[in-house]
This record gives sequence, C-alpha cells and structure tokens, in this order.
Amino acid sequence: MTDIAALSPQALAEAAAAAMWRRDAAARSLGMQLEAISPGSATLSMTVRADMVNGHHICHGGMLFSLADTAFAYACNSGNHNTVASACQIDFLAPAHEGDTLIASASEQAASGRAGVYDVSVHRSDGQLLALFRGKSHRIRGEVIAGLQAAG
Repeated sequence: MTDIAALSPQALAEAAAAAMWRRDAAARSLGMQLEAISPGSATLSMTVRADMVNGHHICHGGMLFSLADTAFAYACNSGNHNTVASACQIDFLAPAHEGDTLIASASEQAASGRAGVYDVSVHRSDGQLLALFRGKSHRIRGEVIAGLQAAG
C-alpha cells in the first residue's frame, strides 16, 4: 500500500487520471484526448466526426455534454476519491461542426465534505465559446486507485 503523502498533489492527479483513462472506454470511443490534469482541474479535447452530427448537420448536443461531463469527471476524481455527478446543467451557446476540435476545461469552484461544484467551458480550437457546464459532485466510497490512502 502506498501512502498518499508520498505523492505530490500533481503526481496523484496524474496517477488517478491514468487509472481512469485505462478504464474509460466511452471517452476513448468518442476520440477524446486527455490534454491536461492537475488537482481539481482537467482539460480534454475531441474532434467532431461525421457520426457526431445531427439532422441539422451540427454537432449533437449530447456530444458536447459528454465531453464536458468527462472533463468534469477527471477534475473531480483528481484527488483519488471515487466521485460521481449528483447534478449537472449545460448551456449551449454556439454550434460546432464536423471537423471542429473541441476543448473542455473543467475547474473546481468549491469543495466541502463529500460535495463539490465544478465549472466546465467548452471552446472550439479557435477560441469560440460553445457551451458552459456546471457539475455538482458527490464523493462515494473507494478510491480511483485502490490502496492509496486518501486524506479526508
């Protein structure tokens, strides 16, 4: 068993993200890439494919939501505590199109006890803001990486 105190917060976030990524078939199947991770924050990207557009030939909102939700998940699990969404909301501000690269950046706004609040912005690679997402998290039993004794 490894003592969490032996890892820096950054090393812990990287280890937790790597463990999650290995098990995250959904994110990989959508072509997401984990771009950055740090304690309480994460950035993921995804290129809109032809099978991600809807009948209006714009990116399906569920794809934007999935990207934002995944960035949220990596941010709120970065401390090696198993954490799930308890509620979330998204506001769509502009459309994305086939071929666009989307970037979702999540950051912790507040955390207390088992609850947290995270904001995620989804931008196109040219900087255009496409969506704003707010997720509320709830810590459950267990660790992302079993055997690391997480504080708190």
